[in-house]
Amino acid sequence: MVGTWQLVTGTLIEKGDTTVTDYTKNIAFIKIINDTHFSFLQHDLKKGKDSAAVFAAGGGSYTFAGDTYTEHLEYCSDRAWEGHDFPFAITIKNDTLTQRGIEKIESSGINRENIEKYVRVASNSTASLH
Repeated sequence: MVGTWQLVTGTLIEKGDTTVTDYTKNIAFIKIINDTHFSFLQHDLKKGKDSAAVFAAGGGSYTFAGDTYTEHLEYCSDRAWEGHDFPFAITIKNDTLTQRGIEKIESSGINRENIEKYVRVASNSTASLH
């Protein structure tokens, strides 16, 4: 699991509505996992030059037991997410990591299922990171 992972698709299921985001076109998102911590970075691919401009980042420590990976989000550009734990079921097959879990922040009214599919970024490749 340790390494750099590029998000390919993200699926959010909230209140019966499903939204699928393709992270290979207008937006890029990577997750970096070391032995004790994770971080993520997201940005638009237009260099912030249009109405879809976005930059988000976060990170913290994590635990991994069995197939449950739990992120302890300590830093986040959306500060309402800080201080929360997010457990995900993890599957890894070849160079693909899939995480699936519930994101819940009562104070913000967030309660949704999040399914993310990542591919491992080769250790000698930065071209695919945009």
